[in-house]
Amino acid sequence: MKVLEKYFLPSDYFREFHSITPQYLKDRGIRAVITDLDNTLVGYDEPDANESVLEWFKSMNENDIKVTIVSNGSRNRVGRFCDPHDIEYIFRARKPLGSAYNKAVKMMDEDRGETVMIGDQLMTDVFGANRVGLKSILVLPVKKKDGWATVVNRRIERILMKYFDQKGLIQWGD
Repeated sequence: MKVLEKYFLPSDYFREFHSITPQYLKDRGIRAVITDLDNTLVGYDEPDANESVLEWFKSMNENDIKVTIVSNGSRNRVGRFCDPHDIEYIFRARKPLGSAYNKAVKMMDEDRGETVMIGDQLMTDVFGANRVGLKSILVLPVKKKDGWATVVNRRIERILMKYFDQKGLIQWGD
């Protein structure tokens, strides 16, 4: 079962993205963040950034931590969210395939050892990051409701999380 741990076990866990502070990242040598959008930062049905998201981006920027959103969403969806705030992004990323992760690391001109992926899904965000050698942080979804494409992934995810929990591999951060 080492394969499951290698590909699906996140480096860390947090209940909410905004609990991941610049200091936490700096203490771990992280200088760049790739983050998912839907159900990581806002609900998949929320088109705009809210105050919590904007404050988190501001704190990252003030601490010289680069952030790029990597989403499987459409250009319209991701662009509407990011463009008003000059947030770098990659849309239709086809996660868990590795090309978008590699492109984001290159866009931020950072080393992959100093980059972390933050997302709410094991099957896309964590799996993709782990496959290309990035650290990964799993957060709880901001909403219980998911888009249709995520429903099957969540079922598989529950099985994996139960396995990790039984093995004592899960310790949630704040």
